[in-house]
Amino acid sequence: MKHIIVGTAGHIDHGKTALVRALTGIDTDRLAEEKRRGITIDIGFANLRLADERNGEELYLGFVDVPGHERFVRNMLAGACGIDLVLMVIAADELAMPQTSEHFEICRLLGVRHGLVALTKADLVDAETLELSRMELEDFFAGSFLEGKPVIPVSTKTGIGLDELRDALAQTARETPERNGSGHFRMPLDRVFVQQGFGTVVTGTPVSGTIQADSDLKIHPLDRRVRIRGIQGHNKPVHSIGAGQRTALNLAGIEASELRRGMVATSVGPFRATSKLDCVIELLASADTLKHGAPVHFHSGTAETVARVALLGRCGKLPPGEKTFARLRLDNPVLTLHGDRFILRRFSPVITIGGGIVLDTEPRPERNTEAHCHRLTELQSGEPVRVLSVLLQHEPHGLEMSDTIRRSGWSEKKVGDAAAHLCKLGVAQRLGPSRLLSAEAYRAAGEKAADFLKHFHRKEPLQPGASKEELRSRCFASAPSNFLESLLASLEAAGVILIENEFIRLPRHTVMLDDEESNARATIIAKFETAGLSVPAVKDVLTSLPVDAGRARRILQALLRETILVKVSEDLLLHRDSIDRLKLLLRHERKRSGRIDVARFKELAGVSRKYAIPLLEFLDRRKLTRRDGNERVIL
Repeated sequence: MKHIIVGTAGHIDHGKTALVRALTGIDTDRLAEEKRRGITIDIGFANLRLADERNGEELYLGFVDVPGHERFVRNMLAGACGIDLVLMVIAADELAMPQTSEHFEICRLLGVRHGLVALTKADLVDAETLELSRMELEDFFAGSFLEGKPVIPVSTKTGIGLDELRDALAQTARETPERNGSGHFRMPLDRVFVQQGFGTVVTGTPVSGTIQADSDLKIHPLDRRVRIRGIQGHNKPVHSIGAGQRTALNLAGIEASELRRGMVATSVGPFRATSKLDCVIELLASADTLKHGAPVHFHSGTAETVARVALLGRCGKLPPGEKTFARLRLDNPVLTLHGDRFILRRFSPVITIGGGIVLDTEPRPERNTEAHCHRLTELQSGEPVRVLSVLLQHEPHGLEMSDTIRRSGWSEKKVGDAAAHLCKLGVAQRLGPSRLLSAEAYRAAGEKAADFLKHFHRKEPLQPGASKEELRSRCFASAPSNFLESLLASLEAAGVILIENEFIRLPRHTVMLDDEESNARATIIAKFETAGLSVPAVKDVLTSLPVDAGRARRILQALLRETILVKVSEDLLLHRDSIDRLKLLLRHERKRSGRIDVARFKELAGVSRKYAIPLLEFLDRRKLTRRDGNERVIL
């Protein structure tokens, strides 16, 4: 079954609600005040199920009936955000009126590209006037997305034209693409209420993705995690629901008093609300000139907030009918993503003046530069490869998959396809399982690591290499935690570096000793090798060498890394051959009794208690012995 959301639009008292009631049998005026005053104040909802007699396909049309009064255009905007096609409702005895034009421009600015026109109250005019009205409306919509679309005279009182309108709606719905059911679930909230016996309920029209009962959601900008108790689609319980269907969600983990229209429910993921965004804005031809720094009302999805407009480039003011790049600073954070459309209304008096498309929800500090405007031009293209390439710019550590999803709103597959294409072109480099860098950033990171190692080897010729922590703190302190490991693995695979345990070196680096250092090294080895288990104090050995204390200590550390010397305790080092001989003695002793105490160990090893206790503790740590009371079990 195909699901399409139909939005009514038009001037007050042109018969939108009556027409929806005639088509669906549902009265969308649910508020007592609406009944009393006879006008629609808030958005209402209805549905209509149609069958295509030619192929048996079923269509499910969800109607969003919006108010026509100028005072309630803000409510109209909340309802218009999720519509797929518009049903323009125009009374035959009045034709286009102020809210007709405003509603039409709003639909155009929101990217609605499918629709038709209902010429209502056809029973109030004669046939000649009706034909003239039809021709006038064809001229009115010329050059727009409604050019050439059906203009159908109807009367809700006599029933004239209703069947024809249903057929035209079905045909237009068949030509209208469904919303994207893949990707991440996102639903702007248009109603919040408490249902007795159920608790908190929110409604809206998902703009992307699908969701299942018992799954978790995030509410933005609260950044609160909630659970779905139950789902209704078009007033019927369902297990799952997707984009383009009127939806009610029963939520657990949050009170209705904490929610409001304008918030957004999303699948649990990386999304977050923003208070600053870069965009392209279009000013209506009927609007006044928009000045740099002007306050406006910003409408995105069902959200509304005040924003300040900073015109980018060298544009100090925007003339009517023109477009430009701009940065908006919002008084309240709103969840909006790249490619989302929005409406701008004058701060006072409040009338629609234009709209635009979100390009970047995490804009860089600089603005008013030619390079920045070029960046926004690339983002405006909407082409995934170009957009991802721009998002990677000025990101020295690249972007994780989750970062890209947050910035773009794309599915994992769409991000992966764009990343693969960039890598194939050689303008990006994968780093680890999910990170992507621009080729320029990757080269810069590799050069930074190589330069650091080059200077380190020059300064510390006796060291086999730098530790990973030294490299991280000196060169990549601000990088994400998993960045360095992935970078080093990539650089090693490319032959740029070598990784040996915790040390990193350039491939051509070797420890080079001068004659004094070579003699000192040989002296240290000889003294510990000949001493057996009764070794001299480390400081005595070091002070006897023909090199300064710093170089002597570095030579000693190198011998420990090479495991020629083994650290038993802080002040006790042994030659590795002495350790091997001690292990051999223990094997023979295990055959004799399997256990050993301190006295027997002193006798066996030929050492005093000064050496025996740390040696036994060392053997315990190596799991060659295990303490059992005053004895050791030889393992």
